[in-house]
Amino acid sequence: MKIWFSFTLFLSLLYACEEVYTPKQKGYFRIDLPENTYQNFENDCPFSFQYSNHAIVKADNNPNAEPCWLNIDYPKFKARIHLSYKKIDNNLNNFSEESRTLVYKHTVKANDIRENLIQLDSNKVYGIYYDLQGNAASFIQFHLTDSSKHFLRGSLYFNSRPNRDSLQPVLDFIQKDIQHFIETTKWK
Repeated sequence: MKIWFSFTLFLSLLYACEEVYTPKQKGYFRIDLPENTYQNFENDCPFSFQYSNHAIVKADNNPNAEPCWLNIDYPKFKARIHLSYKKIDNNLNNFSEESRTLVYKHTVKANDIRENLIQLDSNKVYGIYYDLQGNAASFIQFHLTDSSKHFLRGSLYFNSRPNRDSLQPVLDFIQKDIQHFIETTKWK
């Protein structure tokens, strides 16, 4: 009986000492977002706007870039807004359709594409804002126009693998900047 009791106690202790491992849940780094202030951008291009003090505006250095193509870089977040400007010469429909085509090339990875009309009569700024849901390469795209002379297209890209869950805080931060950019765009 003592042997049986000792053997049972030994097995119980052995079983109780076995560690049970549970996998850790996936987590993302905490991102501290700074307060935003805005500054004016004006140069020889036929438009002006306000942009975040956490961003840098540079001319697009791509060999195929046209005058007034700009990049708004967010170095801290590894993000870039590509801006391309075109002068309208009875070809607004072509530019609008090309912009739409570029957005809908992301349907392979996007779960949904939400379109919002932009109509700012005070500045004669009209267009469409595209919010691409899911893990598409670009999360936000837009185009602005005055319907007669100017066409400005923008698209936001991150220099990282597209993962909306981990990028969402930064995406929300830059989305507010893009809204401010749109609201402060003025044609010359």
